[in-house]
Amino acid sequence: MARTFAKISFTPNVQAVQTEMGSRMAYRAAELGEAEEVALGAAEQAFIAGRDSFYQATVSQTGWPYVQHRGGPVGFLKVLDDRTMGYADFSGNRQYISVGNLRGDDRVSLLLMDYPQRRRLKIWGRARAVDERSEPALLAKLESPDFRAPVERGIVIRVEAFDWNCPKYITPRYSQNEVEALLEQARRQPTAADKPIPRSLGSGALPLTITGIRQLTPRIRAYELRHADGEPLPGYRAGAHLRVPIALANGDVTSRTYSLTDAPDDPDCYRIAVLRMDDSEGGSSALHDGWQLGTRINVDAPDNYFSLHDDGRPALLIAGGIGITPLKAMAEALAARGADFQLHYSGHAPQEMAFVKDLRRHFPNRCRFYFSQAPTPTRLDVPALIGNASADAVIYVCGPTRLIDTVRQTARQLGIAEQRVQFESFI
Repeated sequence: MARTFAKISFTPNVQAVQTEMGSRMAYRAAELGEAEEVALGAAEQAFIAGRDSFYQATVSQTGWPYVQHRGGPVGFLKVLDDRTMGYADFSGNRQYISVGNLRGDDRVSLLLMDYPQRRRLKIWGRARAVDERSEPALLAKLESPDFRAPVERGIVIRVEAFDWNCPKYITPRYSQNEVEALLEQARRQPTAADKPIPRSLGSGALPLTITGIRQLTPRIRAYELRHADGEPLPGYRAGAHLRVPIALANGDVTSRTYSLTDAPDDPDCYRIAVLRMDDSEGGSSALHDGWQLGTRINVDAPDNYFSLHDDGRPALLIAGGIGITPLKAMAEALAARGADFQLHYSGHAPQEMAFVKDLRRHFPNRCRFYFSQAPTPTRLDVPALIGNASADAVIYVCGPTRLIDTVRQTARQLGIAEQRVQFESFI
């Protein structure tokens, strides 16, 4: 949760209610320290560009809030830079309540909804009106050339804070265009009779079937595996991995290990996430291309060389890229037993990193993210992170070799015992 959001929203009255309801301590950490520099990242900008409507609240002279629905073609709400957005204000019922309110108080609050994906983004900002006479070039940037509704003015918003909200109680809804696209996609899908029956791969004693596939990012896909005969699966501890068989394009069968991504609390399902790497030896590409719903594989029970400690010591979890997979399971297991932990997750950009939204939603005060290729890059400071860790904290790191080496070398320089630093290497 962003500090700017907390500092605007958590007024004394809000804090009092949080105290009464028992959530004050969970949110207090978000207010500590200086407010960060607000910048709409790549994920926020892409989300904003995909909206065809939003809700906007303004403040009237009487102190009453006024909420208005604004709609237009997809992309009519435009990001001008990482702190500024705006839209063309189309002619409506000519009450001009929102525009009139802005003359006395420039504060606005926007709620942007994605009903199919059950996502919502809240934005706070200060708005002003622009017109053809005063700023024609700026107004031109806000117009949508293919949308013929008359434009009366433009509204430009300087973003003060934003926050992603949880998907709880958002009922999925679909526009006519979205429904038509889904129907067209379904019509193009081969029927069950058209699909070849997938052959069973592997020689392990545990028969699994692929029962779910989810695209987490453009290159990362999650797979759900259940016992082929509906039986309970062997248990495991967070940090465990599964070695799975993969049929290569040349007909050979190889195997790769993938971490189980969830805490071991579901005896009926294993979940893994696989990053497609087209420039590697081909295992991940073959898995992405070959595994489908119903694919049968025979594996051995999960193994674990990266096991989570089971005593009361706190944990420091450091993930790089796809190395988040075992650490997500560890974070869930630690949270379930009420243990103290912090998770630091670095990658190129949020849209390329698995589980960012899930982690933000479930552990808002325990996770920090670093995006090296975002408009405003943030980088993991390993020496500062480890130097500030509790004296008894167990450090877990998973990701590229360079990250692991940096963590281990830093710990060694600080005199941290090697057994307190656990690692697993991912490319």
